[in-house]
Amino acid sequence: MQETIELITLNQENIAREHICCALADKKSEKGISLKKEWLKSRFAEGLKFIKANVRGKVFIEYIPAEFAWSPITAPDYMFINCLWVAGRFKGMGLGSRLLEECIKDAKDKNGIVILSSKNKKPYLADKKFLLKKGFVVCDTAPPFFELMVKRFKDAPLPRFKENAQKLRIEGKEDLSILYTNQCPFTESYVQEVEEAAKEYNLTVGKKRIISREEAQNCPSPYTTYSIYYKGFFITHEILSKDKFMKIMDNLLVVK
Repeated sequence: MQETIELITLNQENIAREHICCALADKKSEKGISLKKEWLKSRFAEGLKFIKANVRGKVFIEYIPAEFAWSPITAPDYMFINCLWVAGRFKGMGLGSRLLEECIKDAKDKNGIVILSSKNKKPYLADKKFLLKKGFVVCDTAPPFFELMVKRFKDAPLPRFKENAQKLRIEGKEDLSILYTNQCPFTESYVQEVEEAAKEYNLTVGKKRIISREEAQNCPSPYTTYSIYYKGFFITHEILSKDKFMKIMDNLLVVK
């Protein structure tokens, strides 16, 4: 069955009419979808690929040469996978493998492929069990749970997290700091939800949208798409609704 499902590669000509999978049913993210498409269009010349299954669902892979990755890693002449996502109802159809094979074909002349994962399964991070089956191994770690995984094609130096990715600290006068990019169409609207929720705790909020690769590569966390810091300390990389944020804050305040 999986062989009958078409794979579509987005480009400058078709991106306006094609959906980008992530936010199909999320009306709140219409602005974010537009910003995400603009972000993609700005990366195509750098070699970014966004390939999706021709279905009404989240089945896609997004990757880019690692020197252009919006991630604080050192991985010369590797390919970096930004995101590999197969929604639940499409699992077991071989689509994840097919999408990964597209990346492998494009990276065949490079040193290998790298991707961000985690010790235990976490939202928005690649599934470690799947990657291990596909020949990836852990090549570096960063607190509190991030893992960099690699599939090498050549005997080349292993990719590493940059030193700044180990910090998980941010300077600022605000109680809450949010760093985010337009790599994900959800970030724009959900940052606003967290801002609203923060008012109920009388928290000051500082938000910063990362607008360049250089900024992203110097972030204090491996996951640059979105991260929240409370009193300067990293608390989550998950893109939070108001309710989820409030649960985290309630737990933090109880602990303190």
